[in-house]
Amino acid sequence: MTAPEARPKVIGEMIGDNKDMLLSTIPFSVATGMEVVEVGPARARIRLPWRADLVGNPNTGVLHGGIITALIDNACGCAVICALPAMTSIATLDLRIDYLRPATPGEAVIVDAECYRLTRNIAFIRALAHHGDRDDAIAHSVSTFMLGANRAPAKDLDRKDHGHGA
Repeated sequence: MTAPEARPKVIGEMIGDNKDMLLSTIPFSVATGMEVVEVGPARARIRLPWRADLVGNPNTGVLHGGIITALIDNACGCAVICALPAMTSIATLDLRIDYLRPATPGEAVIVDAECYRLTRNIAFIRALAHHGDRDDAIAHSVSTFMLGANRAPAKDLDRKDHGHGA
């Protein structure tokens, strides 16, 4: 009888106090104030503090639906990264959101995302946006992400010609 093979650790188990690196390289996430609260194997919790400049309707103070979508997309991406044994590029293939109610003006939004299945090329994720009570959710989401999405070399953004050639 052979001993069972040990499962390799995934990024969500190894990242520890470096969890902020998941969003710190995404300028939009930084500009909007998204924060990585907690990560684990195949899961991530991301928080967005309420800000007046993110409001969609100034008469009600409700956050714009686009920022909720971006928050969910970022949380799902973090959950995918946390499910992988090594860093790889990913891209959203499909993101479906059911908005259940408006976000409460003045309150931070939290998204809990879980990557519940990985294949060789695709990750499957579910997420829930709420204000701290998962039973009173703002939105529910299911999505798929492509693994190994960008195999092209990164552009050198510091070049004076901005990557458009000589």
